[in-house]
Amino acid sequence: MPTSRFEPSSIKNKVKREEIARKQKKAKRQDKLQRRLAQAKVETNDPLAKKKRLAQNVPRTLDNTREYDPSILTANPNAEAEAGPSTLVDENDPSSSSGQPVEQPQDESAADLAADPFAAYFSGEFDPSVPPKVLITTSPKATRVTYDFCDELVGVFPGAEFIRRKKGKGFEVGRIAGWAANRGYSHLMVVNEDMKKPNAITMVYLPDGPTAYFKLTSIELSQKISGHARATAHFPELVLNGFVTRLGHTVGRLFQTFFPPMPEFQGRQVVTLHNQRDFLFFRRHRYAFRSPEKVALQEIGPRFTLKLRYIKKGLPAVKNLGAPSKPLQFDDGEAEPQDADMPDAQEQEQEAANSSQNYPRKEVVPPTEDEYLWMWKPDLETTRRTFFL
Repeated sequence: MPTSRFEPSSIKNKVKREEIARKQKKAKRQDKLQRRLAQAKVETNDPLAKKKRLAQNVPRTLDNTREYDPSILTANPNAEAEAGPSTLVDENDPSSSSGQPVEQPQDESAADLAADPFAAYFSGEFDPSVPPKVLITTSPKATRVTYDFCDELVGVFPGAEFIRRKKGKGFEVGRIAGWAANRGYSHLMVVNEDMKKPNAITMVYLPDGPTAYFKLTSIELSQKISGHARATAHFPELVLNGFVTRLGHTVGRLFQTFFPPMPEFQGRQVVTLHNQRDFLFFRRHRYAFRSPEKVALQEIGPRFTLKLRYIKKGLPAVKNLGAPSKPLQFDDGEAEPQDADMPDAQEQEQEAANSSQNYPRKEVVPPTEDEYLWMWKPDLETTRRTFFL
C-alpha cells in the first residue's frame, strides 16, 4: 500500500494526514481480522492448537506478576488444587520447575498457632452473645466529616462506642490504648484526619496488641448511597475474601475479633472485606430471598477502602512515657486530665464490672519503642513486589 511507506505525521496537510491515517487503521483492522479467521479455521481442525495457544498467551496482570517474600509473615499462595494446606508451589525454585508441590515447613504453622495474639477470642472462652467492646476515637482537632464517619463505624461494629479525643498533651494513642485496656475494652480504633478528611485508621487489639495502621480512601457514607437500606442492631455476618497468605490470615483474624463469633442471621446483614491487589474493599449489605433460588442484595453502607501500611507488636509506643513501670496518666488521679467528653474512670470501671463479657483485666502500660512486624515500602508500587495478601 503506498501510504504504508511513510508516517502520516510527516504530512503537513491536515485533511490529507487524517485521510491516510484512517486508511492505515482500516488496513490494520482488516489484516488482524484475516489472521484471526485463518487461525480459527486451523484450530477448528486441530483442537490441540487452540489449547497450546491459550496455554502460551497468558496476559500479564498485577496478580500473576507479584513477587512474594519468603519471610515469616508471608508465603506464596500458588498451591495446586489437589495440594493440602501444607504444600506450596514455588515458581522460583528450580526443584519445583516440574510443577510438583513443595512441602511447607510444619514448624511455621506451629509457630503461628503458638504466637497467635487472637487465640483467646477463638478459644471459645468468651460469651458469643456479647459483642466485643470497641472504643472509637479520632485524631486531635477532628472536624464534622470525621465525626460523621465515626458514627457510621459505631453502627457497623455491634459493641462500638465513640468518645471524642481531648485536645492537648497526655492523650497519645499509646496512653489511650492502655487507658481503654484497663477499663475492659477489647479494641481501639483511631480515625486520623488530614486536610479535613479521614485518611487513615489505626486498629489496636487490646490488651497486648498487635497494632495495625491502614490508609483510608474512597469513603462514601450511607446517606450518599442511592437506595441504601437501613441498618438494624442485629450482629452481622462477616465475609473475608482473598486473605490467603500468612500475613493475610493475621489481618483477617484481626477483623474477625471486631465482631461477635455468633451472628444473628435473622437480621440478614453481612459485612464483606474483599482483598484485591492488596486493597481491602469494605461493603455492608442486607440480603433478601426473593425465591428459593434467587437472592437480592441491598447495600447498607458505608463504603471505604483500606490498605495496610504496617503492623506493630504490642500497643503503640509513647516516646515521653519515661520508665515502663510508670503508671498511665489516665489511671493517676492527680495527673488525669479533666475532659467533659471522656467518661469518668469510676463510671467506666463500674460499667466494665457490670458487663457479662470477661475480658482480660490487668494494668497495661504502653511501650516506649515500636517493634514492627511488617511495613509497607514505596518500592512495592514500582516493582510489583508484595508482602501482603
